[in-house]
Amino acid sequence: MAKPIIMTVDDEPQVLNAVQRDLRAHYRGDYRIVKANTGRDALDAIQKFKERNEAIALFLVDQRMPEMTGTEFMAEAIKHYPDARKVLLTAYADTEAAIASINSVGLDYYLMKPWDPPEEHMYPILDDLLSDWLATVPLPYDGIRVAGTLWSATSHDVKDFLARNRIPYQWLDIEANSDALALVESSTSGTHQLPVVYFPDGEVMVNPDFQRLANKCGLQTVAMEDFYDLIIVGAGPAGLGAAVYGASEGLKTLMIDKEATGGQAGTSSRIENYLGFPKGLSGSDLARRATAQAKRLGAEILLAQSVVNVRVEDPYRYIILSDGTEIGCRALIIATGVKTRKLNVPGAERLTGAGIYYGAALTEAAYYRNQPMYVVGGANSAGQGAMFFSRYASQVTMLVRGSSLARGMSQYLVDQIESTENIAVKVLTNVTEAFGKERLEAITIRYEETGKSEKVACSALFIFIGAIPHTDMVEGVVERNRAGFILTGPDLIRDGQRPAGWTLRRDPFLLETNVPGVFAAGDVRQGAVRRVASAVGQGAIAVNFVHQYLKTV
Repeated sequence: MAKPIIMTVDDEPQVLNAVQRDLRAHYRGDYRIVKANTGRDALDAIQKFKERNEAIALFLVDQRMPEMTGTEFMAEAIKHYPDARKVLLTAYADTEAAIASINSVGLDYYLMKPWDPPEEHMYPILDDLLSDWLATVPLPYDGIRVAGTLWSATSHDVKDFLARNRIPYQWLDIEANSDALALVESSTSGTHQLPVVYFPDGEVMVNPDFQRLANKCGLQTVAMEDFYDLIIVGAGPAGLGAAVYGASEGLKTLMIDKEATGGQAGTSSRIENYLGFPKGLSGSDLARRATAQAKRLGAEILLAQSVVNVRVEDPYRYIILSDGTEIGCRALIIATGVKTRKLNVPGAERLTGAGIYYGAALTEAAYYRNQPMYVVGGANSAGQGAMFFSRYASQVTMLVRGSSLARGMSQYLVDQIESTENIAVKVLTNVTEAFGKERLEAITIRYEETGKSEKVACSALFIFIGAIPHTDMVEGVVERNRAGFILTGPDLIRDGQRPAGWTLRRDPFLLETNVPGVFAAGDVRQGAVRRVASAVGQGAIAVNFVHQYLKTV
């Protein structure tokens, strides 16, 4: 935590230096002493301190300054730091002005010049004021701050990125916090782009992309080598499983993800059925543990990087990143997982990020405290989300297309939902429209049994419907089914024939695609069992097949 600041302002250099000398002699162990020789310079510095969220404990300001009196300066300074203690340095002739400023700016004290010796005339007074400030004013948050609105989709994206990468931040809602609004307006020159991200070193980013944000936060976004034994695309449970086993077994391993480690599972509020955790664990905790394990074993992890293409040049495979960087490898594992299918109804796209969210969106749930929430979906991810949201919402209503939860959800979750008082389940239902100008306000629900529709007030709608695989980067390279899922192993054998272009004398391994040395693991595969343990296991097994493949090339 940076030391709180004592700021002194005086236009006479000799006096200013003397004040600074005496302040440093007594307070430098606990405070930063900052000086300015004009009120304007001091106000400019205050703006920078505010952007860095640094605390100013006390202003010690000369009353007689030519461009701006001490009282005039205080009137402007307290707009930024209303809790700072305020002391004027005055001559005998300024006494009346100093007394008047007690009412006009809430002056705490005025010191007569000269103040020698400071042990008698300065330090006791300032000690008392500073002691009171420390006792009554909370020290500001000294980490990353994100300012925006709850209804800004880009604000949600930045918060979600930081949260999923386990980077602490403080949220500043400019609709609820006038100081945050003033800070944004003063630091963006009226551009009105959100969010605005403030860093402890004073740097300010307006609506940054993930790669810029990742670089600033110290995440690795550039590969250390041009070539690896194994590249894994996707850092969900399957990718993490592959990274742990690949690195531990001596393969030079690189794992790449466009957002964060953990994948969809990383957004889960609670995974109750993962082996070895009888009390369950959050997806974020699982991702954190697995990421640390993979790094400890030697895996390299790139984040905020998108793989846009895959190229084969035997015996090597190459991935191409969105910035044009090409990295080669001996074997490649595609573990990109799936994303939630979009809700294709009027109003949904426009309100995404402004009340409509895909997946658990854990960063947003607390902001809808004591309000009704709706969850669309009937699989485990929807059930886990509903259980998490029930901690905050006045009522969680699950809208399930099927006839019962049991058709697509683990029984332990069904039991938990049924025993939770503020969760209601409506089966055979669909959302047909979303309403709201700047934020979600209502939805229309269609009841399939009766054919009737109902418009209900809705503050937040969380979507968990279907799965679309992330496989665009291998289009035209590996075989996929009509839905985009990758075919592997036995699924490639048709009428006893190996896939077209297969040159090896053996059949494709269980997790191998139609391109030798290119494997797929986890939810991205056709017919995959969508469970975290299954994905982790496939990642580990894929590495075993990588070893077998490398023995033949």
